[in-house]
Amino acid sequence: MASSSSSSSASSSALKRLSNLSNHLRPTNSNALVKVSAEVSEALSSGHPVVALESTIIAHGMPYPQNFETAKEVEAIVRENGAVPATIAILDGIPCVGLNLEQLERLAQLGKSVQKTARRDIAHVVATKRNGATTVSSTMFFAAMHSQVGIPVFVTGGIGGVHRHGEHTMDISSDLTELGRTPVAVISAGVKSILDIPRTLEYLETQGVCVGAYKTYEFPAFFTERSGCKVPCRVDSPEDCARLIDANRKLHLGNGVLIAVPIPKEHSASGSLIESAIQRALTEAREKNVTGNAETPFLLARVSELTGGASLASNIALVKNNAAVGAKISVALAQLT
Repeated sequence: MASSSSSSSASSSALKRLSNLSNHLRPTNSNALVKVSAEVSEALSSGHPVVALESTIIAHGMPYPQNFETAKEVEAIVRENGAVPATIAILDGIPCVGLNLEQLERLAQLGKSVQKTARRDIAHVVATKRNGATTVSSTMFFAAMHSQVGIPVFVTGGIGGVHRHGEHTMDISSDLTELGRTPVAVISAGVKSILDIPRTLEYLETQGVCVGAYKTYEFPAFFTERSGCKVPCRVDSPEDCARLIDANRKLHLGNGVLIAVPIPKEHSASGSLIESAIQRALTEAREKNVTGNAETPFLLARVSELTGGASLASNIALVKNNAAVGAKISVALAQLT
């Protein structure tokens, strides 16, 4: 009987350890540090494709109600293309993966009062129970927390990079280092030309990040299809992208993949107008000594003013295009795995 009791006790102990491990990997209790919506949780558990979305574009990218409408439209495009959207934000100190309509609208209404939250800011925003709009780096971090069951694909507008004169200021976006250490594929329209694109690509190479361009050999510059910089890898279909992401994951390289999707041709016509506005905005930023994480929002707002809203319209168009491509990649990846 003692042997049976001992065996039962060992079995119970093993089950308890497995349960603790399961809870650690995928917290389900109400006090969990990260809150995953029921829809996203169910999709992840069943292997259904999920696409992570950032929230800085909602809070800081455009005014209400345009930001709310755009957020809903982007999520709808992800759904139309077969995946579940998981918009990520920190609400009252709780990181949320997958927002409902009420949460999306709250974020949109709060706007710029919500703290722009990169990886370095996460602990502070959570500890002080504040609201945080996630950037590329923090969205990748939260998406990767659940990568055991799958948010390997993240859609955004454009990533940050090395700022102009970065060789003197060391102003390099944490998006680049995050891509170097977090195994999430980022689908973007490249890098905004307010940044130093050649140095950004050099830095990504240093970080070991595979950079692929969608249906082209040229790296796109956000508002325009071409930057003048070539990429080491061309991908011509969602299936190509999925195979690349799958190989990166199976090899345990430990870093992300950047898939750069050019802005649709019909929206790149205003590229030259936007480029001249960017040059003027950059000059103004230097004169006003606007630096750090305030620089990009300042430049984008100023460029939108100078172009009569053309840059914002292009921004929205490319995000929607990225959402469609990203959802298709997520579906192809789910079929592979």
